[in-house]
Amino acid sequence: MLEKVVTLENISLIDFLGVENKNIDSLAAAFPKSRIVSRGNQIVLKGSTADLVQIDDILNSLIEHYHKYGRVTEENVQNYITKEAETMLPETADGVSSDDVILYGTKGATIKAKTINQQRLVDQVKDNDLVFALGPAGTGKTFISVAMAVKALKNKQVKKIIITRPAVEAGENLGFLPGDLKEKIDPYLRPIYDALGDMIPYEKLQYYMEREIIEIAPLAYMRGRTLNNAFILLDEAQNTTPMQMKMFLTRMGPDSKMIVTGDTSQIDLPRNQRSGLKEAIRILNDLKGIGFVELSEKDVVRHRLVRDIIEAYQREANPDEAIKS
Repeated sequence: MLEKVVTLENISLIDFLGVENKNIDSLAAAFPKSRIVSRGNQIVLKGSTADLVQIDDILNSLIEHYHKYGRVTEENVQNYITKEAETMLPETADGVSSDDVILYGTKGATIKAKTINQQRLVDQVKDNDLVFALGPAGTGKTFISVAMAVKALKNKQVKKIIITRPAVEAGENLGFLPGDLKEKIDPYLRPIYDALGDMIPYEKLQYYMEREIIEIAPLAYMRGRTLNNAFILLDEAQNTTPMQMKMFLTRMGPDSKMIVTGDTSQIDLPRNQRSGLKEAIRILNDLKGIGFVELSEKDVVRHRLVRDIIEAYQREANPDEAIKS
């Protein structure tokens, strides 16, 4: 079992832990396979990685609640437990999701869906040759997509992986970067390299890339090609033009799969330019054989603050909806 210690600073223990530690007892009851013990101003957690992640998220939410309202009730604890449970997949006895592990990473860690919508993405990729994965930053749409591509390559379901992004500046100027177009765009593809590095040993990844078994390239390099027996991922698709999106989608050859990921709230195109992702969703929405998965701030698996940041920006963009809720 792993252990983690949470220190309660500037907190009245009776108002946070409850009378006779009732609040902590309620939290412990929700995670019977883990141990949660209060020792002075510290809470000691022991359990599986998956349990500790959820318990830590709940405790952080309760700490924020305390600093806002001055106390925590058993009802508050149950509400945060329920909120966390709604976004997480069920666990098995060994701490691994009851759904299949996608693959094992370079350090032996299991790579798998962590939320219900991430699992929907995995299922849609299994059932369809073309899938659109939509959602904000941090929801795992790119990481899970890369994992599915690596799994297909390892299982010899495809002969190569092709990962691409449109070369669109997100507030920076590509023209000032040294090198040719591919060298200019490589920093923008860093998240892809990082994901692959978590899944494939360095030497093997270099071997794959040198022989173009794994190819990472700007979208402009896809024009005129037919991509056979390949797993193809278009990332940051919200920054494609309609013409680029049509060009990309029509590259699909026999025995290939495609995943298109994007966040329609983060479009970096000029104001007068339509997003190819938005248009593709509208045009292709009713076609059989194409899967659509929408992830939300509830699927954020980065730092817990990322979820709060996304929600805050959404409230700013849609103040009327925030008032209604």
